[in-house]
Amino acid sequence: MQRRSILLAMTAILAPLPALAQAINTAGGAAIQGFDPVAYFTRGAPTRGNPAITTQWRGAEWRFASEANRAAFLAEPERYAPAFGGFCAYAVSEGYTASIDPRAWRIVDGRLYLNYSVGIQRTWEQDIPGRISRGNGNWERLSQAPRG
Repeated sequence: MQRRSILLAMTAILAPLPALAQAINTAGGAAIQGFDPVAYFTRGAPTRGNPAITTQWRGAEWRFASEANRAAFLAEPERYAPAFGGFCAYAVSEGYTASIDPRAWRIVDGRLYLNYSVGIQRTWEQDIPGRISRGNGNWERLSQAPRG
């Protein structure tokens, strides 16, 4: 009986964890709405990933324009994955999450930041160091928040 009580308690504790651990924006069915994270660095432009060239990382599907880009990501996923799980950098700096437009992007100090729109990006760019700092301060809490 005691063993059953312990198992029930553990199930109750662990059951919510998958929702809480999800810290990657998968709106549109894949990370970065299916755009290739490596291409931002190598091509300097947002590039749609090929649905046949994918990997799973942190519970999300990541798509790539080429096998070489997939290999680069697999070797260093933290280098290529966008900051704040691919959520809007401006929103995270304000204390909430929002989706992104893959064409509203910027690499700062070797890190990819995405924003909701080009207009929001312009606002974010008015204080990049401050926005990144505030985003970093908010991200731990936001990355653990349940998403519906």
